[in-house]
Amino acid sequence: MTMSSGDDRLAWVAGFRSGVISPYEEIKLAEPRGFRDQTVRQPLLMAGGGERVRVRLTNRYGRAPLTIGAARVALRAAGGGIVPETEREVRFGGAAEVTIPAGGEIVADPAELAVEAGTHLVLSLYLPAETEPATYSHQPMEVAYVVPGDQVGAPDLPGAEQVPARFYVSGVDVHAPRGTAIAVAFGDSWFEGVGTTMSADRRSVDALNARLERGWVVNQGIAGNRLLVDEVGEHALARLERDALTVPGATHVLVNLGINDLGLPGMAGLPPATASDLIGGFTELAERVRAAGLTVLAATLGPFGGAIYPGVSTPEGLAARREVNDWIRTGGAFDGIFDVAEAVADPEKPDFIRPGFDSGDGMHLNDAGARAMAEAVNLAHLGL
Repeated sequence: MTMSSGDDRLAWVAGFRSGVISPYEEIKLAEPRGFRDQTVRQPLLMAGGGERVRVRLTNRYGRAPLTIGAARVALRAAGGGIVPETEREVRFGGAAEVTIPAGGEIVADPAELAVEAGTHLVLSLYLPAETEPATYSHQPMEVAYVVPGDQVGAPDLPGAEQVPARFYVSGVDVHAPRGTAIAVAFGDSWFEGVGTTMSADRRSVDALNARLERGWVVNQGIAGNRLLVDEVGEHALARLERDALTVPGATHVLVNLGINDLGLPGMAGLPPATASDLIGGFTELAERVRAAGLTVLAATLGPFGGAIYPGVSTPEGLAARREVNDWIRTGGAFDGIFDVAEAVADPEKPDFIRPGFDSGDGMHLNDAGARAMAEAVNLAHLGL
């Protein structure tokens, strides 16, 4: 039975999330871009479903207003195609067009389209005026389809440019049964999915969702993100409130952070964070999550001894990783842990990823490794 929009058995909760970054950062793992008189069509893998949807658009890191000339949502057919009969117009306070101020975000009006967990909601945005470099998700392991002009309602987009990034969208809420439990995967590339197969939905968060019988996990991973220092993205302690604690329906926060605090500094010839620094940061994070009334689970820091990137793998960084992992396992700062390090490490060389789980760069997990990471989560601790 389809429930009415006013049914008090339903509530708006997060069904999809996407961690976004500024295009103006010094460290760039993907090239920023802007648009002019173009349609950008983006498949969004729904972690959870509901009777209706409402899209969240962002100009968070914009320095100028952003005009959305038209927007549509639909269910995906294949590639950049949609199922035409599912297409719905997205409106903003009743209007078909909206301008989002610099630094602003907007929640669209609800669209009458039911979605299910594991399906792709396709969001099409027409950007009529020349934009500056876009606020974006830089390593989502999915492509956006870009074509000239206003083609938001086109059933397919033959010849579209395919761009491995996501633009101007931070989330989708769904109208779902009240009390649905939502966990937020809050972390770095090991959540966002770097190393897994492009456009195949084999991220660790996807594999974890496949294990759940009720509730779901939304993905707020940002590749390169650090616990303590900005770039890539705002550091985790700075974005915790916005990207985890205030996510609608959130009950749990899963944390996977720290590798980039130990590895990225070396690429600039700087020393890694110390174990003491990381322990202090993790302690603050855990305290803030608990103070918000949420349950916090933390991953041990995965191995990166074989990282091919110059300066990333250092004896100091690897020693700090071992010390922090010992503390995560025994310190009691979290409501539970998932031992990713143990799950994916090479038994013969525990500072290295197991060969069968290595994406090829010594620092990221392939599809099998991402699945092993997901299987490290004790569902009883997660409570979903």
